Amino acid sequence: MPLVPPPFDPELAAALEAAGPAGAFAVTLEGLAEQRTAIETAASTVEQLKRGGLVTVEERTVPGPPNAPDIPLLICRPAGSAGRRPVIYHIHGGGMLFGNNRSGVDMFVDWAMELDLVVVSVEYRLAPEHPHPAPVEDVYAGLAWTASHAEEIGGDPERLVVAGPSAGGGLAAAVSLLARDRKSPELAGQMLLSPMLDDRNDTPSCQQMAGIGVWDRAANATGWTALLGTRRGTPEVSPYAAPARNEDYSDLPPAYLEVGSAETFRDEAVAYACRTWQSGGTAELHVWPGAFHTFDDYAPQAAVSRAAVAARRNWLGRLLGM
Repeated sequence: MPLVPPPFDPELAAALEAAGPAGAFAVTLEGLAEQRTAIETAASTVEQLKRGGLVTVEERTVPGPPNAPDIPLLICRPAGSAGRRPVIYHIHGGGMLFGNNRSGVDMFVDWAMELDLVVVSVEYRLAPEHPHPAPVEDVYAGLAWTASHAEEIGGDPERLVVAGPSAGGGLAAAVSLLARDRKSPELAGQMLLSPMLDDRNDTPSCQQMAGIGVWDRAANATGWTALLGTRRGTPEVSPYAAPARNEDYSDLPPAYLEVGSAETFRDEAVAYACRTWQSGGTAELHVWPGAFHTFDDYAPQAAVSRAAVAARRNWLGRLLGM
């Protein structure tokens, strides 16, 4: 019996239709340069992130992994604020193929102003030019620097949360595993928004969303193949590349997981939450009905988008006691 995709939320469906035909969301290595340019152009500028002087934005380059290039970090904090504040370590999305440290950081900068946080956004090397383990090792090196220099940038090393959407959510889960296994740094939480977790690309939700919506099964295959090459889908794949391969969910930081009911990553995110609970861990899971991948970017005023942003903010406030 064929798998029938769930219906889109009406407000989200209208936004998706306005964004263009299904072919507009195709991801190919042949069109990579053009798509990278479009995504980088759409990202907020440093000047825009300053919010008219309300936010201090510092661009800093820190040491990368051994024998690898240095890593660009963007450090954002409320202007004139003092003391040790929680730190959100933001990892941008982009299917392992696109993006920079300005991509998708706006919501976190808004929270920096509202909750008096420090936001550190990392830029990592991208596939296919830099396959695994380059991206996750870059993210880990930036995280380790952030933890060890937290007080220097106005942060509290004991309240450090990793967060990211899509590929950034997968990398946030992977770097949480690395931090546990390398016994540093200690994380207060992990926020995984529609995380890209499973290279096998064979869940029912992957099959349901083939050719439909944003980041469908074909796009997912492109991203994972760029990262892993011929290893994709084989037993050789490390959980630090694809966290769904992890067998030990113990001693991980509390997790917030969010996914749409009508997107490729639904089943792998639900499975990650279930395995966390089965291991005695803490996870909060939201499956937003009728939502497609990165739905709140396309329709920020839709009721389900506003509910999702509020739920993220609520979890973060409870986690950090704010």
